[in-house]
Amino acid sequence: MSRLTIDTPSRADLVMEQLYKDLERRIESSPPGLCPVDLSRAFLELCHAQTCGKCVPCRVGLGQLNHLIRKVLNGNATMETLDTMEQTAKSIMESADCAIGYEAAHMVYKGLIGYRDDYIEHIKNGRCTCTYNQPVPCVSLCPAHVDIPGYVALVGEGRYADAIRLIRKDNPFPTTCGFICEHPCEARCRRNMIDDSINIRGLKRVAADFAGEVEPPKCAPSTGKKIAVLGGGPGGLSAAYYLQLMGHQTTVYEMLPKLGGMLRYGIPNYRLPKNRLDEDINAILKTGVEVKYGLKIGEDITIQQLRSEYDAVLITIGASTDKKLGLEGEDADGVISAVQFLRDVGKDEALDLTGKEVAVVGGGNVSMDAVRTAKRLGAKKVSIVYRRRVADMTALPAEIEGAIAEGIEVQTLKAPASLDIDENHHIKGMYVTPQMISEIKGGRASVKATGEPDQYIPCDILVVAIGQNIETEHFAEAGIPVERGKIVTTAGGDFLDMPGVFAGGDCASGPATVIKAIAAAKVVAANIDEYLGYHHEISCDVEIPKASLHDRVPCGRAELTEREACERICDFEGVENCMTEKEAKQEACRCLRCDHFGYGIFKGGREKLW
Repeated sequence: MSRLTIDTPSRADLVMEQLYKDLERRIESSPPGLCPVDLSRAFLELCHAQTCGKCVPCRVGLGQLNHLIRKVLNGNATMETLDTMEQTAKSIMESADCAIGYEAAHMVYKGLIGYRDDYIEHIKNGRCTCTYNQPVPCVSLCPAHVDIPGYVALVGEGRYADAIRLIRKDNPFPTTCGFICEHPCEARCRRNMIDDSINIRGLKRVAADFAGEVEPPKCAPSTGKKIAVLGGGPGGLSAAYYLQLMGHQTTVYEMLPKLGGMLRYGIPNYRLPKNRLDEDINAILKTGVEVKYGLKIGEDITIQQLRSEYDAVLITIGASTDKKLGLEGEDADGVISAVQFLRDVGKDEALDLTGKEVAVVGGGNVSMDAVRTAKRLGAKKVSIVYRRRVADMTALPAEIEGAIAEGIEVQTLKAPASLDIDENHHIKGMYVTPQMISEIKGGRASVKATGEPDQYIPCDILVVAIGQNIETEHFAEAGIPVERGKIVTTAGGDFLDMPGVFAGGDCASGPATVIKAIAAAKVVAANIDEYLGYHHEISCDVEIPKASLHDRVPCGRAELTEREACERICDFEGVENCMTEKEAKQEACRCLRCDHFGYGIFKGGREKLW
């Protein structure tokens, strides 16, 4: 009788697995703005090399497709070439014996339809439609185009105040973003080719923590122009900051008692301590920005009044109202929107949830803020109810993990069906319909009912966190174009029939991230400056350290640690701990300095002005 043996991977298997991981890292770190036609060629050649070669569609067909794409890239193709490519791709899709051949041809076919303009540009003009003047990958992924390699290098040298000055050239909220930015810049960090992306947000936090108070730059000479900004959130304050630096006197109108918008009244203190938010706001106010509190547009002031008093008006009211579930009884006591729930906490008017059961509907960052806040307010049990899977949640993975670590129950694949209201018109619970995962539509798995009976979730408080809306009623009445709940502007943020009025941020784009609101504010501030007849340039005279020639050996990424879950759920103090200076220096030294050694040299370099 032969003995069984334990299968162990061979050396070849280990090498192949490592090669696949290397390829995955290279794909992950590929910079934005790549030519899609050339990307199709590279993927096609990769698939062609993996085929067995037994069937003609793969062996010959994929080779022919590759030849045709190369003709396009070399400028030797005609419009008939695209028709031939389409027919060839369809033929391979219908006759290939394996998935490799089908998927390769299908990728080319989808590209011919999805980015046909890029093919046509190559054929007619011999060039690509993508830009050849992009900065380094992390900078182009940052909506505000902050000079990331620059401030990372400054942190590495311990020049924290200079790092803050450099960040403020493009983002007047360095401290705030050090705590809560969703760091899209890390998605294409070239360091992924070696090990893992740079902890860019963590290094921004280091700069903010160690810099101390950094004075804002001096304003340009006064232009005599006056600008009104409606809304004191991140978009409005960012625009006010840059307009004030340009020499225009800016006045912010804020309906709430304090500035910050959703940063103050929507993001809990444990994620963004409000004394740290005040550091950024105070620096903005030091430039001379004036503020008028407690005034709401449409009630206390009108657009017409502001137009008569100011040279320009900017609308940045954000997305401060909530979306409804659309269920009967939603007006019952105990049913509250996440926006209102978090705003009450921000105004020190929080509900006492001691001993209560709380359910929160939604799977985004706002829902995570709501459940973790409810836990800190003493709730006995807190549940997230979401109609899709955890993998489909739009919240940051770290926020989901943090909620689970704090004892939050996650109930997925359950869609709210009806509300159970008692005789006193108070919420008792919610019936949910079990869901199952279904077809993938638009790149995302859809869900459908399983057919099983509805389930009951008891709750004393139901928080609805399924999205935010914009208060547009007054603006529509004032003649400002509104469509599908958003203010509709031109690409420059203005209106064709209303000179001097601009809009930007969430009210024009829909609910988005803080850094996107700041980016929109930069654009609209520059356009208002141009409208007023000026061309001011925002710059920064901080000298960037020279790139080091030391070898970049593989090195693990330094993460921000957190307070223990059992400790942090008892208060609203900050959850994350900052890096030590030693950790920050090591992390900063991991940067490959693409601004010097790679994309910064070949594709545009550092943006010193905007």
